[in-house]
Amino acid sequence: MKILLNPTFFPLTGLWGLVNNAGINYPVAPNEWLKKEDFAKVLDVNLLGLIDVTLQMLPLVRRAKGRLVNISSVVGRLACGGGGYSISKHGVEAFSDTLRRELSPFGVRTSIIEPGGFATNMLKNPDQHLQGVFNKIPPHVKETYGQPYLDAYYKCMHRLMKLISKDLSLVTNCIEHALTSQYPRIRYSAGWDAKFVFLPASYLPSSITDFLLGILLPKPAQAV
Repeated sequence: MKILLNPTFFPLTGLWGLVNNAGINYPVAPNEWLKKEDFAKVLDVNLLGLIDVTLQMLPLVRRAKGRLVNISSVVGRLACGGGGYSISKHGVEAFSDTLRRELSPFGVRTSIIEPGGFATNMLKNPDQHLQGVFNKIPPHVKETYGQPYLDAYYKCMHRLMKLISKDLSLVTNCIEHALTSQYPRIRYSAGWDAKFVFLPASYLPSSITDFLLGILLPKPAQAV
């Protein structure tokens, strides 16, 4: 990073494109099952890491009148699942929006990619991660939710995993367009679920999305 920031490394042209794609998602679980450290681990990578890299490289991108491309997620539009992932992606959206407005006068274009579900390493072994979280929660919390809740949560995750796409070109094509097009879009939706489920649902009243998501989620043992 220090080498790249040396003016002699990019003496005239600067840096045309910066793509922020690093991210983690686990642990994903009901918020009550998690600790502050679980949220911080995800936010440090997905949001604070992205902010750090962007701020370090901004002088070079501004010099080139280049492009910033930040990989967010559909859950940056419509929060789903507990844990830091949705929170971090909402932060990426907000940071990108402010960057776009601030840097536009310098000729810098900022784009946000909002992928749906894709088969990547982030989604491996969801059962193992969830069980590990459940094993650590206090007994009274386990009793509140119950083993049937955990089992139903597994089934919900497996149903969603069957719907994810393996065609990563849907995402990379968006990145390519954001970097090379004369008129890049502000936001790109990648994947059928992003275009036809999450994006439309994000415009619905919160009461309706709460109801629809509530149908999919299991009920705790001590639910009223």
